[in-house]
Amino acid sequence: MRGAALHFSEKVKNIERYDLIIASGLMSTADFKALVGECPPVIVYFHENQFSYPIAPGERMDYQFGFTDITSALAADKVLFNSQTHMAMFFDHMDLFIRKMPDFQPLWVAERIRKKTFVCYPGCTIGFPPHGIKKSAPPLIIWNHRWEHDKNPEAFFSAIEAVQNRGIDFRLALLGETFKSYPAIFDTVKEKIGARLVAFGYEPDRNAYMNWLLQGTVAISTANQENFGISMVEAAACGCLPLVPNRLSYPEIIPTPFHETCIYNSREELVEKLIRLLENHESCHKKSLQLSTEMVTRYSWKNRIDEFDRHMSDAAHRQA
Repeated sequence: MRGAALHFSEKVKNIERYDLIIASGLMSTADFKALVGECPPVIVYFHENQFSYPIAPGERMDYQFGFTDITSALAADKVLFNSQTHMAMFFDHMDLFIRKMPDFQPLWVAERIRKKTFVCYPGCTIGFPPHGIKKSAPPLIIWNHRWEHDKNPEAFFSAIEAVQNRGIDFRLALLGETFKSYPAIFDTVKEKIGARLVAFGYEPDRNAYMNWLLQGTVAISTANQENFGISMVEAAACGCLPLVPNRLSYPEIIPTPFHETCIYNSREELVEKLIRLLENHESCHKKSLQLSTEMVTRYSWKNRIDEFDRHMSDAAHRQA
């Protein structure tokens, strides 16, 4: 995040040839514009922000990253967030952040940024219609998140252990991106789950990954950090019923008619709803197909791209 502007200011040659720059929130837009001189309009897309991102155990917040978010948003011609929830969280946390400054608090920045800020849901690559897929027994539980602390794997495995202790039959696919260092609990549960564990670790082949989702009955999130939730959208579009906590962006991205089935409020409710779905997985198939159709309609790239085009065209032509 500190070095990105230096890298791209040298990487992008003949910047005057470009109509528009699209930057992640993980690059300092202010630094980039200062380094390249005359710059075309810039859209900054925040898929996460540094104010609300959970700090890993043993770490402390680096306040400079928060200031980079502020100056990037101020320097941008347009700011996009990937959900209403994320946008609201950004402004709430930014206000608290600014009010911690001992003097010269720039309370004016929120209004300046809000005037050019919009929500634009990301598109998802959804390549398989699930309607012809027959789910095999026993039902398959999907975990398809990064193996990191903010995804709260301890809560997930606690629920799995409770279901296992109740004698419910299931299989488990632990997917999602892994890194050199990941929570130790993933290794400790391997023996406990035993033969039920049918996949363990990141699946680099996209078609193989999607095939796991197509076989899944339910996909679970216990995340403490999620600003949109592409993994849950992909799983639901492939015919899995998502089970997600009543927090973060999930109530926003899951259609309201499915909240009763798919959203839980406590660990106990997660366990009970999971057991219900596993025991009645065949009768839930119709509901999963209805949700799949809804998610594809809302979030597939072919249905999302027009809004991105409008934002890009508007930003590019403001300076024309």
